[in-house]
Amino acid sequence: MSQYEEYTDEQLLSLTKQNDKRAEEYLLDKYKTIVRKKARAMYLVGGETDDLIQEGMLGLFKAVRDYQTGKEASFATFASLCIDRQIYNAIQSSNRKKHGPLNSYISLSDEEFELELRQVSEQSPEAIVIGNEQAQGLRKIIQKTLSAFENEVLKSYLAGNDYVQIAELLDKEPKSIDNALQRIRNKVRGCLN
Repeated sequence: MSQYEEYTDEQLLSLTKQNDKRAEEYLLDKYKTIVRKKARAMYLVGGETDDLIQEGMLGLFKAVRDYQTGKEASFATFASLCIDRQIYNAIQSSNRKKHGPLNSYISLSDEEFELELRQVSEQSPEAIVIGNEQAQGLRKIIQKTLSAFENEVLKSYLAGNDYVQIAELLDKEPKSIDNALQRIRNKVRGCLN
């Protein structure tokens, strides 16, 4: 697959239109870090981040399938939008009681939270302001509840790093990072209750 590293996104997309499955796999693999980062920026009460990663990958697949070259937006921009839409559609459909664990979620990322607010047009301005204040308050409570080390781990995790990468960044053992993430999850659940 290393031959594809030399291609631009548009060239790879052209190859996928010609049914080059390896080019498609390379493109999906190239952007899956973005999917993970976006999915990790959401915390699902009673749900798993993997559910959102799966939804995000579906959005990325749709972006690969539907992108049209020659448009003003780059593929990266288009893919980001498709990933966001797929994740938010999954959350919205969960509000119809279809998927229980997705019924309640909290964004742990300022950027993701602001995007979410822009996309939820049926809410009143008062509800949006109150929701924003509640989320900011919850972020502060979580930050105060976590130790300095746990805050660093959470920040790296939300940036899309895995256990091994975080361990390298913080000069710790991966098991230490795993334990910290478990403590973080428990403390966040406690803050939500």
